[in-house]
Amino acid sequence: MADKAKFIEELTPRYTPKGEHIILGKGMLDGEVVSEINVTIPLKTINRHGLIAGATGTGKTKTLQVFAEQLSHAGVPSLVLDIKGDFSGIAEAGQMNPIIEERYAKTQLPYNPQAFPVELMTISGGKGVKLRATVTEFGPVLLSKILELNDTQQSIMSIVFKYSDDKGLPLIDLNDLKKVLQYVTDNAQGKAELAANYGSIAPASLGAILRSIVALEQQGAADFFGELSFDVHDLLETRDGKGVVNILRVADIQNKPQLFSTFMLSLFAEIYMTFPEEGDSGKPKLVLFIDEAHLMFDESSKALLSQIETMVKLIRSKGVGIYFITQIPGDVPESVLSQLGLKIQHALRGFTAKDKKEISKAVENYPTTEFYNASNLIQNLGIGEAFITALDEKGIPTPLVHTYLISPESKMDVLSDSEVSDLVNNSSLVAKYQEDINKESAYEMLTSRMEQATQNSAPTQKSRPVKEEPGMFEQIMKSRAVNTFFSTLLREGAKAVFGKIGKR
Repeated sequence: MADKAKFIEELTPRYTPKGEHIILGKGMLDGEVVSEINVTIPLKTINRHGLIAGATGTGKTKTLQVFAEQLSHAGVPSLVLDIKGDFSGIAEAGQMNPIIEERYAKTQLPYNPQAFPVELMTISGGKGVKLRATVTEFGPVLLSKILELNDTQQSIMSIVFKYSDDKGLPLIDLNDLKKVLQYVTDNAQGKAELAANYGSIAPASLGAILRSIVALEQQGAADFFGELSFDVHDLLETRDGKGVVNILRVADIQNKPQLFSTFMLSLFAEIYMTFPEEGDSGKPKLVLFIDEAHLMFDESSKALLSQIETMVKLIRSKGVGIYFITQIPGDVPESVLSQLGLKIQHALRGFTAKDKKEISKAVENYPTTEFYNASNLIQNLGIGEAFITALDEKGIPTPLVHTYLISPESKMDVLSDSEVSDLVNNSSLVAKYQEDINKESAYEMLTSRMEQATQNSAPTQKSRPVKEEPGMFEQIMKSRAVNTFFSTLLREGAKAVFGKIGKR
């Protein structure tokens, strides 16, 4: 039997922050809840990222729900990537039941069933706020990474973007990009312009790029690229003092890894380029929760994987925390795992030799403790229990504590179709991004130009070919000046972050 008095004496000061904090549960010792130990996390360290891990059915999603609720109470908004589609219940109030009543009797904490402000979001045409970005905002560097182009093809993509900029051809969606590629490949005037000012490009390379774009479209990217572009500052809303929980439902990620990579790269780049430096602000500006993170690491593009470590290091300074939810810590690359300050470990099951090795590796990542046999207890944690180690206000890892987690105050089930419809229909953000804006861009401009060229080349009375009006591109540039200027800034910024930093 461990010394309870010593346990309380050692852990109480380490889990009693002076500043703002959230509470996740109560400490446990020898299977009993120790009500004197509040397991709290300082808000100022939440941007140091974290991991929620555990075998299927051990309560990870409910822990995520509690975490998001506590952040909302503190006025911190979050974005939850809901892979399984079982998180939406946070928008409705929970109900007391015997299990919750027993849990809160042990913790001696109040249970206040309530709903939390929620926005549902989509990148694949489902119900909710439509998240889009323009091709120009991505720029040649990010887009080349998503399309997994080789060095030669990446340089061609940069030339195509430069050509589009110089000619005032806005690249809004993938149709625009394909049209420019077609124009400089098949159209005599386009080929001549490109060769004269930027150098010749092999048709085979352009064809390979087009095939990569078509493959990306097959995963639904045609709906993702376009206007109105999503403003990441819309993720920072609060209502009545509570942070909004933004839920992105991506249940079909397994079939659309490139689309998911596209979204994640766009999100990271946009946040990094547009959020100001926060420094030590006292609490995070935004927290990202990536559920079923092993799918991201297993299925997503090399481009995303190569940037995650860099972004985990850099995005913290923007006041943003990233939390990965997965089954075993080994699902997360070591280079990323080493950057995660908070670890919430639910039970692991040692059914096979490989499972036992994963358990040993997981325990090695925790601070040593005299109060628990961690290797044994980790396999016998009950539902709603977890090992927790975090960072205190000085950034020092806290002692490992067996935690009896509080229950969500919101509904522990999915919303019905009618509840989802009500939520979406009453959302001002959904209305803001609902319309698919199809402005005149490269596709329309070049289609018109090619049609005009065809008409001018038709046999007529012996007359000289009609010359192009001087200043046409200058007029186009003038009409699109504001949009092109803004888009160029974003593109060059993204290039700096994901190009130069990524090559270190």
